[in-house]
Formats: sequence, structure tokens, C-alpha cells
Amino acid sequence: MNKAMRVDVLEGARIAFFSLGANRMRTVLTTVGIGIGVATLLAIVGIIQGLNSSFEKQLASIGSNTLYISKFPWVMKGDWWMYRNRKNFTLPQVEQIRAQSTYVSGLSPVVSRTADVGFNGEQLSAVDVDGVTHEYLGIAGYEVPNGRFITEADDTITRPVAVLGASVAEGLFPGLNPVGRTIRIDGRPFQVVGTLSRKGKLLDQDQDLTVMVPFKTFYSTFGNRRGFSIAMSIERPEELRHAEDQLVGILRRVRGTPPEAPDDFSINRPEMLAQTYQQLTGALYGVAVGVGLITLLVGGIGIMNIMLVSVRERTREIGIRRALGARKRTIVLQFLMEASAVSAVGGLLGTLVGLGTAKVVSLITPLAADVQLVTIFAGVGFAALVGLLFGIWPAARAANLDPVEALRYE
Repeated sequence: MNKAMRVDVLEGARIAFFSLGANRMRTVLTTVGIGIGVATLLAIVGIIQGLNSSFEKQLASIGSNTLYISKFPWVMKGDWWMYRNRKNFTLPQVEQIRAQSTYVSGLSPVVSRTADVGFNGEQLSAVDVDGVTHEYLGIAGYEVPNGRFITEADDTITRPVAVLGASVAEGLFPGLNPVGRTIRIDGRPFQVVGTLSRKGKLLDQDQDLTVMVPFKTFYSTFGNRRGFSIAMSIERPEELRHAEDQLVGILRRVRGTPPEAPDDFSINRPEMLAQTYQQLTGALYGVAVGVGLITLLVGGIGIMNIMLVSVRERTREIGIRRALGARKRTIVLQFLMEASAVSAVGGLLGTLVGLGTAKVVSLITPLAADVQLVTIFAGVGFAALVGLLFGIWPAARAANLDPVEALRYE
């Protein structure tokens, strides 16, 4: 920046801030207008970022290197009966997957039902009871902070043992160690051998409201007519696609699917839930951000209106300065700085109010909010940019006034 430009910038800034101070009420009202726009936009963005971050954490809880094979896809497209009529999986098919897949590091059948679980008069309803093998612990990414998980021997001899999710353990045994005690699942006794670490919710479903029992014990206790799915983990997440392609070929062979027929199974992975989430929320987020931008646009129009009024009121002053040798760029810089300063202050206040609102919403409602530092800078910078853009026309109009006509203005 050369000396002349530096002088213009400094002089323009001095005059701009003097003008803002001389018209305090107008400055305050303009600042409030742009602040409301920024606050609305930032509150929406903060909530959206929080929801996205929360959903990513929820997906991470089911593993990035895991495939879930079942009759039903997680996201159904088509007739439910088409999936319902698919053949159930069998244990020999599970063993053939284990033998033929070169990617598998863990494999477990999973059979589920909901049941009432009780202990000494306390009872929880609609608890997810899962029949699994000893390998499921590593596949699902659970930890066992107390006691132990299901063993291969438990499954082989169908022991009536159970491992409790965190919500079940806290609900039935507040302040107590549940290991070694006997619970009842739909009236049937099971000895607690361990508890699971907390995982949280996935799509508003409590993953900790669960009880796990040995797979064969589940069938011997609750009947063997219920079909099961298969959980499979691989060593490296980057090979997930290759493992899935190989798995399709294995399953078609072991299930005897004709070459011309479609797959009679579904391979589900966490990425599918992420895609569905984006499809469901993309349009909603677009509308929400659009509303915030419209509000900010209204604030920008307010700045333009105020700046045009300011140009008209200071026409004679501009004429005097032009007559004394002030260049057009000096006038332009003055008004642009004035508009940007008002917008930046409004943006700072609006950013604080918007992010604070998002945080309050996250505290008193189920909606999450994620306040990021980059969002604060983006809010202030974007507000200043709005002031700059909407100040261009008033600044150009002021700079292009005829000095002679401006001096005659009353």
C-alpha cells in the first residue's frame, strides 16, 4: 500500500468513525438490524453443525469397519413383503462365510427380540435382548468395565448368563454391582456375568437398553423359529468395499441364488445411514439456512438505506471536500468503511447472540449445538462483507456527486 492510499484509508476511517459517533441512534439501529440477521443465521448454523457432529459420533459407535448382513436393508426401497419372504440365514452359511472370506476378522450371528427384564420387583420394558457369540464384543466395539463378556463355552453348553447394557444395569441396580445376581427375562432366570460400557443413542434409540445372552441359549430359551442376522468386522476400514464385493459372491453361492435372480440378502454398513440422513435433512437444512440468509439480506438492505440517507444529509460536506481536492476514492473508502464498521460490530454481537441461542437450545431441548471458533470469525467476516457489498452503491453515489451542485445543496 503506497503512502497516498495509506493516508486515504486512515483519513477515511477517521471520518467514518466520527460520523458513526455523531449519529448514535442511527448507528445502533443499523447495528441491531444486521445483528439480528447474523444471529438468526448463526443460531441455525450452530444447531445444524451440532446435529451433524452428534450424528457422526453416533455412527462411529457402530464401527467403521463393520458389515451387517440380514434379510432386511436398513433403508427399505420397495415392498416390505419382498424382503420378508427371503430365506433365513443358517449357521452353516455363517461358517462358510468364515471359511471363504479373506477379509473377515470377526463374525457373529445376531438374533434379537424385545422383552421385559426385571430384578427384585424392578422392571424395564421393551429391552432389546440379543443372542450373540463371544466374537460380537470386538465386532460391535463394546467394552466390559465390570465382569466379563459371553464366552465360547457359555454358547456351547447354553448357559443362562447375561451381559447388561449400561441403561439396564443402572435401571435395575442403582448403586449396586449386578455381577453375580439373577435377573429375569420374560420370567426366565439369567445370571449376570458382566456389564457393557455406555454407547449412547443412535437415531434416538438407546443402544444401552440391551441385554446380551449366548446365541444358542437364546434359541433354547425363546424358541428357534426366529431368523438371525450376521455381524462381520474386517481388519482395515479402507478394505470395506472389497470385503463387501467378495461377500456378495460368497453369499450368492452358499444360498444358491440363481445367476439371473437379484440378491436375496442385504449388506448394511454405517455409510448407508449417513447417506439417508443427508437426504432427509439436506432440504431442511437448505431451507433453514435460506431463512437466515434472507434475514441477513434484510439487514443489508437496511444498511444501504441508512447509507443513502447519510449521503443525502452530508451532500454539502462532500461538496466541500471535493472542492478542496478530495479524490473520489477517498470518499468511496470513507463510506465503505462506515458501512463495514457498522456491519462488523453488528456481526460480532449477532454472532455471540446466535451461538449463545444455539447453546441454550441444546441445553433445554434434545437438539444439539456445536459452537466452532471458525464459525465466530466467519460470522463477523460475513457481516462485514454484507456491509461492504450493500455500501458500494451509496459510496459510489457519494463519490460521483458534482462538487458545484453539492455545494449548492441545502
